Amino acid sequence: MGGKWKPLILYHLRSGPRRFSDLRRAVRGISEKVLIQQLRELASADVVVRHDYGEVPPRVDYTVTPFGMTLIEALLPLCEWGVRNRTATSA
Repeated sequence: MGGKWKPLILYHLRSGPRRFSDLRRAVRGISEKVLIQQLRELASADVVVRHDYGEVPPRVDYTVTPFGMTLIEALLPLCEWGVRNRTATSA
């Protein structure tokens, strides 16, 4: 679960399935290449599931697994701390 992007991706997936393009807009500052890489790593760790509907034009979405939901629950207090201390300056 290393890196700064995975918690943000999970934060945006916690409310339900999201399409790749929705995630790209929601996670500001992430490149398409990095988002693809992070989603693949989360999928290989069984934290998210990639659903490919096999349609033209392509339709793919991502959903958090039950295992991934336990991770989100563990990360939420850290996320809340970050929001509360966002404006604090470092010494």
